[in-house]
Order: sequence, then C-alpha cells, then structure tokens
Amino acid sequence: MRIGMIGSGKIGGTLGAALVRAGHQVVLANSRGPQSLTALVDQLGGRARAATVGETARDSEVVVLAIPFAACLDLPARLLADKVVLDATNYVPERDGAIPDLETAATTSSELLSRRLAGARVVKAVNSIFWEHLRDDARPAGSPDRLALPVAGDDQDAKNSVRGLLDQVGFDSVDAGPLTEGRRFQRGTPPYVQRLTTAQLREALRWADHAAPASGP
Repeated sequence: MRIGMIGSGKIGGTLGAALVRAGHQVVLANSRGPQSLTALVDQLGGRARAATVGETARDSEVVVLAIPFAACLDLPARLLADKVVLDATNYVPERDGAIPDLETAATTSSELLSRRLAGARVVKAVNSIFWEHLRDDARPAGSPDRLALPVAGDDQDAKNSVRGLLDQVGFDSVDAGPLTEGRRFQRGTPPYVQRLTTAQLREALRWADHAAPASGP
C-alpha cells in the first residue's frame, strides 16, 4: 500500500519506519521540503521516498497527519478527497492557538478537521500513544502483553484499513465508535499516553465518559 506521512517528527518518523518494515511504500513530506528528508529516507531504505505535501496527498492511498493540529486545517482538501486520512494529531491550544469550538467542547478536533477536509475519510488514531512506546512496544499478534490503540471514525471501511495497519505494525486496536468518540482518547483523557492492553483500554475508554479532560504532555 502507498502510505503518505505528512510530518516527519517523532510520531511521523517512527510510524513511517514501522510501516516500511511491514512492507508498505511510504512517502514522506514536511513543511521544509523534500530536500530536508534525505537522511530519514536513507535510513528507511528503498521503500521510502520524499515528496512535497501536495504530491504526498495526491499519490497515497492512506495519508497520516502527524503535524501540529492547526497546520492540518490548511492542507489541500481537494487532494485528500476520498483518501483515508489517519489523524494522529492532538489539539494543543498553547501551540495551535485557541479555537473557540474546541475550547468549549462544541466539537472535537477530528470532527473539525473532517469538515475542513470535505470528502476525506478521517480516522482518529495513533494520537494517544507516546512515540517511544510506538517505537519500542510493538508485539506479534496474540502476545499477552500486546498494547492496544483506540480508533474512531465515521467510515467503517476506513477504520478497518487503519486497524489493519496497526495490527501489521504490532498493536491491537479498539473501535471506539464514530469520530465524535475521539474525545474519549484525546489529550488529557484516561487512555492518553498510557500503555494499555485491549481489556485495559476498553476500561479506560469507559472511564473517559466520566472524567473531565486534564492537561497532558
């Protein structure tokens, strides 16, 4: 599968490496341009290449967003239409600027993103794991200590695609429901950056229904 990574930082670079190891073709992009990604592409090997953000959006079957949330709102919606868009971002007002609808919890960041990227099949995932856990804690399917990640989205086929990718890179997943349920594992909620098995994650998601969001890293 051709997978685009918009963002080459700790989450983007780590997930990109895991996807290459799983046999996928990975296209990397960031705000500084393809020339800034030479070292990372060389490290990842022949299944990886660098491109512009527009080329990555256009040429990939799945596009992972691993950049500051506010930057996602300026992405080319036309090029992402009909694509599975894996939203691995978190809204951080100190970095992104205060967004009124998110400050009042009138909506979630992924729902806002989905409206901005009209036609994209947005799935919330990989936003709740610390990058070092993503790097170090992958396990084969069936391992008793395999960690699980929550997934939310309105398109079941898109969610299934993302859950399949997570399985391939070494993690179980829990379907948390439609995109609005991403609120239960966003920054500051009980599942956020916790190392949880499937059973533990299901319990943390239940607790998230009753816990008020707190500030997180």
